[in-house]
Amino acid sequence: MKINLVYNKFIPEYKKTLEHIKSILIKKSVEFDIYELEKMQGSGDITFVIGGDGTLLRAARFYSKYEIPVMGINLGRLGFLAQTGVNDFEQIIDSVLKNEYKIENREMLLSGEYIALNDFVIKGCNPSRTSKFYLEINGKTVCDYIADGLIIATPTGSTAYGLSAGGPVLHPELSAIVIVPICPHTLNVRPLVIPANETVTVKSADRLLSVAIDGYDITKSVDAISISLAPQKAKLAFVENNNFYSVLRDKLNWGVSPSSV
Repeated sequence: MKINLVYNKFIPEYKKTLEHIKSILIKKSVEFDIYELEKMQGSGDITFVIGGDGTLLRAARFYSKYEIPVMGINLGRLGFLAQTGVNDFEQIIDSVLKNEYKIENREMLLSGEYIALNDFVIKGCNPSRTSKFYLEINGKTVCDYIADGLIIATPTGSTAYGLSAGGPVLHPELSAIVIVPICPHTLNVRPLVIPANETVTVKSADRLLSVAIDGYDITKSVDAISISLAPQKAKLAFVENNNFYSVLRDKLNWGVSPSSV
């Protein structure tokens, strides 16, 4: 087995963590390559990503082209996707070498050359005011929104920005797209969950849109954006005891009474 180690040089403590992981792999005679996030290469059997969820998102999108699974070593804050801790790495690598881990295929969204594992966030180009957005699905008008923006998310992304904006939590293995308005200027607008094979198009009344992928700005001043299911899936690797519902409880205090938090 050949392992990739991908690190984010802007994450504090990455050097110390990288050296610790290297020492374990050398001790176990495991072949590995090391790549900075901006210089990843499409080889290897599995990729360990050192950083937070944002680092993992970028690596997962890249390695989806090569069908190589990725597993996160969390150095960030929440670690919803990058769940493995540094202190657990030796146990984790033993499980990986014994093939005692699972791979989850996560759906992604596509718009032109851009691909998202979490979401596309669409706003007007003037961040100081609300905008009017027109929503179409499969070329047919659905509704208009006066809001700060729209989030078009995957089930994986439903626990990210979409959740903060009041959207539903979807199990990551569902095949669906979530549409969540950001701060809508009305009381009768609700998030919408649609089948994954639909095509979502968003236009703006002032014909200017600002678009971000997985938290990173990609383009501004576009007339419209169409988003559909990507042909490839991200492959996220987890140890066998990973459970989506336990992660909701541990990371987001889901189902925990206020008195016990």
